Amino acid sequence: MAGAEAGRGAAGHHEGTRPGDPVDASLLTLLGLGPDEDAVYRLLVDRPESEPGTLSGQLGGLAVEGVLDSLVERGLASADRQDSDGTLRYRAAPPVLALGPLLESRRSALHRVESLVGDLSERHRSAQMYGAGAPVEVLSGPAAVRRRLVTMQRQARSEVCTFVPARHMPALLSFEDNHEEADSEMMRRGVTVRSVVERTWLEHPATAALVASCVAQGQHISVTERLPIKLVIVDRRIALLPLDPERESEPVALVVHRTGLLTALVSLFEEHFEKGRRMTPSGVEERAESPVAATDRQIVALLHIGLTDAAIARQLGMGHRTVQRRLHALMDEVGAATRFQLGWHAAQAGWLPETSDNSVAQVHS
Repeated sequence: MAGAEAGRGAAGHHEGTRPGDPVDASLLTLLGLGPDEDAVYRLLVDRPESEPGTLSGQLGGLAVEGVLDSLVERGLASADRQDSDGTLRYRAAPPVLALGPLLESRRSALHRVESLVGDLSERHRSAQMYGAGAPVEVLSGPAAVRRRLVTMQRQARSEVCTFVPARHMPALLSFEDNHEEADSEMMRRGVTVRSVVERTWLEHPATAALVASCVAQGQHISVTERLPIKLVIVDRRIALLPLDPERESEPVALVVHRTGLLTALVSLFEEHFEKGRRMTPSGVEERAESPVAATDRQIVALLHIGLTDAAIARQLGMGHRTVQRRLHALMDEVGAATRFQLGWHAAQAGWLPETSDNSVAQVHS
């Protein structure tokens, strides 16, 4: 080891390095190289096509054969037989290609550690507050709210319930932002995800596609006309909601633990979820006995959850008049004089998803 240290000292003052520069001889060890590998690789970068004896002499007599073999095995160096006696000469692999993947791996690991530290901090804070008997915590600022939201979802064991209003609010507890960050991971862990979304989400193709992808993954989504507030409830033991839904700057959120207030929030969620109209995955295969085309069943199902003809046309990528023409054709086919009668027939014929009260579809122009 002493020889290696001496060698690194010698290598550290090669041409292009000024005396007095900060010593960085051990930085590559942060990427997983051993001290001797660090020293030999640095020397090869400046002295390509060196043979082991030369390298050993320049590193204070360090036995470099095993180190060189290790560098070659890891893709950090290559060896060529160029002399008539078969002596191997070594060349360093390009640093960007050789060290880049190691650097990226460590960077990714540091990001995970940073996330873990934030998670542990939130868990520590929650435990301190809850252990002290505080039924409600107050979080200030978007970063604190988002960290707590992600932590809650990662700790979810059985169920996550959310309210997703469509009207403008500060970008926290966002259905769009949070879907990619946590929803897919929760579904893989077997956590049930139930959401109530405002119908306005389905009137825009981009957000309608996002909602449809959530349903396709197995989430249970109920559509309603209006929601009072954004809300996340995890395992019926903790909830997160904005203190002031209209506050734009420095938003403040409440974390509610098991109290009467949490019971009321759970009841509020269940009431809206049951009253809403359930969504089913888009592109569901036809029942064998049903003569109705898949597109027509989609149109009727979207009418069932309250979309207008224009909104349905935008979501399905067809003309407004095409939607109306197909509806009129369906009405003629089943002998319905009004859309209400069409909705009744659709419910009786099994074209629509089951709802909590099996009510007749309320379809509007």
